Amino acid sequence: MAVDKELYERYKQMKAQGQSITLAELKEQLEKERNMSGPEPEQNTLPQNISSVSSVISSSFVPKLVTQENTVSYGGHTDNSASELKKFALIGYPLGHSLSEFIHNAGFKSIGIDAKYDILETRPDQLVDRIKYLKTNGYSGFNVTIPLKLPVAMFVDEIDVSADVAHAINTVKIDFETKMLKGYNTDASGFKNAIPKDITLCGKTAGILGTGGAARAAITALAHSQVKEFKIYTRNVANSIEFLEYLRKTFPAIEFNAYQIDRIRDLSDVNILVNATPIGMSGSAVGYTPVEERELTTLPPDAIVYDVIYNPKKTLLLKLAQKHNYRTINGLDMLIHQAVEAERIWTGHTPDFKDMKIAALEEL
Repeated sequence: MAVDKELYERYKQMKAQGQSITLAELKEQLEKERNMSGPEPEQNTLPQNISSVSSVISSSFVPKLVTQENTVSYGGHTDNSASELKKFALIGYPLGHSLSEFIHNAGFKSIGIDAKYDILETRPDQLVDRIKYLKTNGYSGFNVTIPLKLPVAMFVDEIDVSADVAHAINTVKIDFETKMLKGYNTDASGFKNAIPKDITLCGKTAGILGTGGAARAAITALAHSQVKEFKIYTRNVANSIEFLEYLRKTFPAIEFNAYQIDRIRDLSDVNILVNATPIGMSGSAVGYTPVEERELTTLPPDAIVYDVIYNPKKTLLLKLAQKHNYRTINGLDMLIHQAVEAERIWTGHTPDFKDMKIAALEEL
């Protein structure tokens, strides 16, 4: 049974009545009831795996891993010891808002791997020591979040095409034998797979708020969706010149232009507006928006507002967009889709998307 609105609404009602139950337990209970009363058609709200949501952005974009039944591949070494604890982690700063531990633990459980996922707050000045720690303490891989998605590239031995195109790394695999690091980017495929299938972006104009790792992933995904033009809003246009030149060389058929983010006045030609900044995230930035309401309402009536932030589920930007009847997408499904890809890179197996989303919803 899919993780649909009916399931989640029933979960919230039971919680409000003081009943102690998790989403996973409720899901299992409802499945038993349905099995007793006969099968129910599967809803398509959430796919069972990443491949059923959308085709891969390109054949070369997602790393190709050799998968063998009942074995786990780690950098050419086939590990048949299912009981051996595998160690993974998330590095970045700050990480108080992170749901990654719950999401990944659910994913590992769904594929039968005994694994531990650590949350390791790491400031930029601690990155050298953190990389040494991960390599020498038995970790098989790690995720990378702000502000380390760009500087971590200096420490990897090999970069996958996904990270090369996006110019940012969010997933690193540590070779079982050599301890060499390979960097990937699963944010771009995660971003694209979270867009509902009925949305067509070919020939449209995208507005991107920010130029960091999340922005680069969004641009990569939308470029492969054949967006015709990008308007990139940044705090410093002059500092973005090199980035713009790279984008123009990488995607020569697409137009790229940069603008000051604090001078947004007219968004009337933007079909999808993406917030790829931390503005609105739980913590010091919650309750703020990168675009004020007056400017936001200059978007065309059928525009989409996509906020890559997942905590809170509904940022002030999304609340304002919904107030004015714009279609919105939050960052939760992107987070889970990129986590699915990360685990597939690390283990060679595809974890269950639904179980990972349940784990995330229980913690929000």
